[in-house]
Amino acid sequence: MLLMSPILTPLFSVLGIMLLGSLTQRLKVLPSDTDQVLNQYVYYIAFPAIMLIALAQTPIEEILQWGFIAGYSIAMLLTYLLVAVISLLINKNRSDIAAVRALNTTFGNTAFIGIPLLSMMFPGQQSAFTAAAIASLLSVVVFAIVLVTLELYQGEKKQSPLLTIAQSLLQNPIVIGSGIGVLLSALQIQMFDAISMMVKQIGMSSSPCALFAIGMVLAKARATNQHQHTNKMNQLMELSWINLCKLIIQPFLAYILLSAFSIEGEYLIMGVILASLPTAASVYLLAQRYHVKAQISAMAIVLGTLFSILTLPVIQTLLKNH
Repeated sequence: MLLMSPILTPLFSVLGIMLLGSLTQRLKVLPSDTDQVLNQYVYYIAFPAIMLIALAQTPIEEILQWGFIAGYSIAMLLTYLLVAVISLLINKNRSDIAAVRALNTTFGNTAFIGIPLLSMMFPGQQSAFTAAAIASLLSVVVFAIVLVTLELYQGEKKQSPLLTIAQSLLQNPIVIGSGIGVLLSALQIQMFDAISMMVKQIGMSSSPCALFAIGMVLAKARATNQHQHTNKMNQLMELSWINLCKLIIQPFLAYILLSAFSIEGEYLIMGVILASLPTAASVYLLAQRYHVKAQISAMAIVLGTLFSILTLPVIQTLLKNH
């Protein structure tokens, strides 16, 4: 039965930690900048650590799954282009709005929700970390492209866009951690047990800290946006098609394309589940920084996370039946 879907247990666990973060923020139990500290810890230390150890302990042949990479990438690209084109038809010459809308529909929470969710769905399987790591790296590339688009639109960058994207990726701690992990895997270098254990323990703290921080960020965003007045009908329509693209269209495209590249079994399920995840909180932070669709981004994350309670079990059931 759908109500007994196995995905609900890890999903409610993930949402429970986020809810605890939201309640903590609303009750002002911790300092107001706690979410920023947690996000910085996760971004610069804990998440690069889990990416490093997950990839270092995975055979290079399993990491370089070109079919998985191609299928997932093209699904993201097609969803991005679809939303960007529709957005440009609605708001002509506003490439910044198009980029943020497209990011909302492609940049799923594959890191901070995907990793704990898959690790609970597939306990003890290194492939869960590998699939989430690949999806997260691909999301980082999209994020870098949107970042450059916003800076070019607002006239903040004078150098080559490709150079800006390259610099953004090379300076990204997640990319650095992943690169070290892939290198260790390719060279078949085994870390000392003590170092491996230390890195893994640091990495495992990324999920609860990130989820808790996401809850705090969403509580802040909701409090801020309550004081803003917009056309409710237009807002509802925009949120509806953003979440339709993120929670339904992208996973559908992922299923078609991953199958076309002969991906099957657990990796097919993981790829589609990762594509089905709601928008990451990082999108709101970027939108807020550049003052582009920040309110819509915050609400899309909240609603997408709530809708995923319904969509993820349905998608998992369909995958199991087919």
